[in-house]
Amino acid sequence: MAIHWTKYSAPSAFYPMAGRSLPWLAAGTLLLTAVGVYMGLFSAPTDYKQGEAYRIMFIHVPAAWMSMWLYIVMAAYAGLGLVYNTRMAHMLAAATAPTGAIFAFLALWTGAFWGRPMWGAWWVWDARLTSELILFFLYLGVMALRAAIDDRQRADRASALLALVGVVNVPIIYFSVKWWNTLHQGATIDFSGSKMDRSMLWPMLILTVAFWLYSFVTIFLRARCEILERERHAEWVGELLDNRG
Repeated sequence: MAIHWTKYSAPSAFYPMAGRSLPWLAAGTLLLTAVGVYMGLFSAPTDYKQGEAYRIMFIHVPAAWMSMWLYIVMAAYAGLGLVYNTRMAHMLAAATAPTGAIFAFLALWTGAFWGRPMWGAWWVWDARLTSELILFFLYLGVMALRAAIDDRQRADRASALLALVGVVNVPIIYFSVKWWNTLHQGATIDFSGSKMDRSMLWPMLILTVAFWLYSFVTIFLRARCEILERERHAEWVGELLDNRG
């Protein structure tokens, strides 16, 4: 996430910053989602090969991108938490996992709906599909491991190690269509440019930004809840509750 972690490594500094940001992030999410969905459903032309079924890609592709990117973000926070022993990094890693799991599930679900008319099957053990499924299970594993350990510090360390080990799966997802013969189509957008027409590209990019802002919203909300739970005995939390009362 685009946050200078040293400045907001203290929960007492991060909590109000996240609260001030939430209304703006939520408004941006709603606006860009509405624009992206409208452009994807009504402005973008029908694909000459896939017909109307291709429109699910406007949700599927951004969801898949976010599922991979958020895992990297989660692993980065986990690594910072291990190296610098910062509580805020561990809390952000914990807050990121559920949103990443949602996007991984959404990518798998929308991919199945696209695959049924294109491939004639809801699921195939394709390299990219299988590695994305593993990513989803990694998210679940990180959350389950954290919840299974009562000691907070041990839970942070154990889940952080699993997150760091699992990050190797992200490049496997991305390069799977290049390393193996797969049913999944290759990338239409990469570092060399895009093969998509602009009328199709713009809705996808707008929805990607919308999903990114949504990630900020959900992660900030969960992080604030996590802060209140962990810091409930801190003096600044007591003062905050007194001021609200």
